[in-house]
Amino acid sequence: MTTVGAGICLGLIVLLVAQAFLVWRFGALLSAPPPPTLADDDCPRATVILCLRGLDPFLDRCVTAILEQDYPRFDVRIVVDHRDDPTLESVQRWLASHSFTNVRVELLEERRQTCSLKCSSLAQTIGRLAPDVEFIAQLDADTIPHRGWLRELATALADPAVGAATGNRWYAPAIANWGSLVRYLWNAAAVVQMCWYRIAWGGTLAVKTRVIREAGLLEFWSNALCEDTMLYSKLRQKGYRLSFVPSLMMVNRESCDLRSFTRWVTRQLLTARLYHPGWVAVVGHALMTTAVPIVAAAWAAWQFGQGVLGDANACLVCLGIYQLSLCPLIAWLERRMRMLVRHRGESLREWSPGLLFKMMAAVLLTQVVYSRAMLQALLLRRIEWRGVEYRVGGPWKIELIEYRPYVASQPTESLESL
Repeated sequence: MTTVGAGICLGLIVLLVAQAFLVWRFGALLSAPPPPTLADDDCPRATVILCLRGLDPFLDRCVTAILEQDYPRFDVRIVVDHRDDPTLESVQRWLASHSFTNVRVELLEERRQTCSLKCSSLAQTIGRLAPDVEFIAQLDADTIPHRGWLRELATALADPAVGAATGNRWYAPAIANWGSLVRYLWNAAAVVQMCWYRIAWGGTLAVKTRVIREAGLLEFWSNALCEDTMLYSKLRQKGYRLSFVPSLMMVNRESCDLRSFTRWVTRQLLTARLYHPGWVAVVGHALMTTAVPIVAAAWAAWQFGQGVLGDANACLVCLGIYQLSLCPLIAWLERRMRMLVRHRGESLREWSPGLLFKMMAAVLLTQVVYSRAMLQALLLRRIEWRGVEYRVGGPWKIELIEYRPYVASQPTESLESL
């Protein structure tokens, strides 16, 4: 075997071992028994914030689950983007048929030109909090929290060194089309990175109000594209930690097409580029996981053409082992997730043999789509997010350049929050 061939094979082996170790460590976190949750008397007062634009398919279930939380002292603030948004009528109609008294629906009054609509909604709501609210919790309309969701966030925040607590998402789409499978595979790898890089997820996130003031988060949010990705660095500057809560891995059962996923993942990568110090590591991971297999395939083809069959066969064997080993790693994480959600009384669909074979093909498609999205995120200077356009001049140079109220006929990308 040539030196180049040996180097490529070694690179594939090292890459697989490194990924297997990180996945194993993350799976161990998911399997660890959770700490005892706070007793009622120890639970601080909380406000849950839900920012809405457009009709989400699981909105009623989301609102119901929020208001049925097993938590003694909390209120809910639902902020709707515009009075003509059909979400407003839907939420008001649902609340009118129930008797909850700790929820208030309000309109977004000031759409700041220097940040996203979600950041504007958070700034408005947090600016009006009661003085005794000790932490805010937020989630997206596609998150359906279990009854202990808020108490588990409060338990993580009980540590004086923790300024914010977060969970993450796990996709279990009802329809396994190519877009949903690619999103599932990409996210399974992404949650591992997000855990080790301490990237917060806005779909389940709690922040102490005292820390919001100390870190000046409202000022940062008022000039930012997103509220979550920046938290790690801002908290660290003030001596606080961001706590990942394994029990708050939230199941998302929505499906999506490949086009919607590509736009969504590009924006996820863009926010990491703008606000997280681990962005270089994210890029490095993307390069390694896509470039090394491509180089291996290209070198094998070249060696075949040159008649050096030993080198070509060795590279192809290592490449095949690498690619085929990714599915067992995902399956191992899937098993850990099944154990976790079973304790909450939930379940995940079983994998059929046909789905397994389709998923193996989706691994390669995921690598291609991920590479393209990473390149777009590096170059992107303008984005559209749920029908609203923003210009991105830098982390704190966000400009809302075209706003349109959401209308019922406008297609909603279900995986996108406000």
